Amino acid sequence: MNAYVMLGVFQTTQKLRTALRRLSRAGLPPLDLQMQFLRRGRCPRSVALSRKLHVGADGSRSSPAAAPQRLPFSRVTVEDLAVFRKILPGRVITDPDLVQSSNEDWLKSVRGSSEVLLRPQTTQEVSQILSYCNSRNLAVNPQGGNTGLVGGSVPVYDEIILSTSFMKNILSFDNISGILTCQAGCVLENLVLYLEERDYIMPLDLGAKGSCQIGGNVATNAGGLRLLRYGSLHGTVLGLEVVLADGQVLDCLSTLRKDNTGYDLKQLFIGSEGTLGVITAVSILCPRKPKSINVVFLGCETFDQLLKTFQLCKGMLGEILSAFEFLDSECMRLLNTHLKLPNPISDCPFYIVIETSGSDSKHDSQKLHNFLEEAMTSLLVTDGTVATEDSKIKALWSMRERVTEALTHDGFTYKYDISLPVERIYQLMTDMRQHLGNRARSVVGYGHVGDGNLHLNITSSARDPALLASIEPFVYEWTARFHGSISAEHGLGLKKRNYIYYSKSGPAVALMGNIKTLLDPKGILNPYKTLPDDLK
Repeated sequence: MNAYVMLGVFQTTQKLRTALRRLSRAGLPPLDLQMQFLRRGRCPRSVALSRKLHVGADGSRSSPAAAPQRLPFSRVTVEDLAVFRKILPGRVITDPDLVQSSNEDWLKSVRGSSEVLLRPQTTQEVSQILSYCNSRNLAVNPQGGNTGLVGGSVPVYDEIILSTSFMKNILSFDNISGILTCQAGCVLENLVLYLEERDYIMPLDLGAKGSCQIGGNVATNAGGLRLLRYGSLHGTVLGLEVVLADGQVLDCLSTLRKDNTGYDLKQLFIGSEGTLGVITAVSILCPRKPKSINVVFLGCETFDQLLKTFQLCKGMLGEILSAFEFLDSECMRLLNTHLKLPNPISDCPFYIVIETSGSDSKHDSQKLHNFLEEAMTSLLVTDGTVATEDSKIKALWSMRERVTEALTHDGFTYKYDISLPVERIYQLMTDMRQHLGNRARSVVGYGHVGDGNLHLNITSSARDPALLASIEPFVYEWTARFHGSISAEHGLGLKKRNYIYYSKSGPAVALMGNIKTLLDPKGILNPYKTLPDDLK
């Protein structure tokens, strides 16, 4: 190794040693922590526009993501509205200006034409609504915070919107077991604040926590930033209360961690995207609030170094490792350009956000110190900084959580939520950039290395059917080739329903269809979503 290389290694090592010395004071430049609220725009009410938004690349033929023909559901009548108003006095919304925001998804890529928004407050009200809609063959679109990305949370045509936003009561909390029971409409961030006051935390953390609701989180099996530590909702949700399509209330709202009496029915509804029943209440196991939290922001020259850092991290941090996230240099460019967030370290091709959570700050700091010492002497990382104070921790996390916000300023965004063997994650990014060439404005990648989840985002100046045709089905074929999943945590919704065969076998999909038919014979719950058109 020549003198110039040695000097570079020495300078890098000195930077990281400085970061280690800052474990107790976390010296970071102040970053803009203001998060814009999710905005939903106004939308036309015509069915024609709903279908137009899903046309194929040639402008005429429908793509697999296009809306199918409207099924023969009944239309809402004046008599129906009278029944709804009797069940929900003052909570039946028909003013077009008020219904519009619930007709359009957050990405403004899918618009329905519903004329009715219902806001129940109790499980019994949901039961009465579904019983009546089932008898009248009226289609229903269950909706939580409407933060979904695959068109699953808004109507395709004129389905009645059944919002859980008024079902926001916390029903109970056991301070010994840490089991929280609440209604489905509780906003995730409100649950986080409630639990923090009681020295507990939610096992789920999402960038959209200020708007998303726990019922919607469960219905889509949302993953989030700390799945590496606390696992998926299939493990932390202990019980559910669900209203079936015919209005029957299924009470599986258990608060037991062990219940081996037959089929675990609640699992059917976790990730079912509102197609099998409407979740009205949830019981969830919550961990104790960590007494010691550290966040590290590191830079790597190659993705291979990033993966080796992850391997080292798992081995040396063990039980205190709660998150291992990554973003690439294109993400950092968007954060700098659109949100004016300064890079807290020197420019690198790849960045890592590591979080540790434990009960002994001295013990955790020593483990983190040892890990960083090994990472830099092994030349796996080139620069880094450490935060222990709340404000600095939030600042570092914002570099990862605000990428989605930065993308909204870069143009129209095509978003893909892919799960792959961890060693293949960034190969998809490289191949996609080569495949698209200069047809896209930006191709960026970030996600959860701990569970192999890549968020691939492609932007263009405006909606471009030709670009979309170049992306799909290429991205799904590539994912299937390496035995990945076309949806890691956002569900299938409307946009991905016909791509399900890239991840599931024909017999498995057919069985899903049989379950749907059993629980919802008339198909009134969230039609046109999740299951492919060939099952209908």
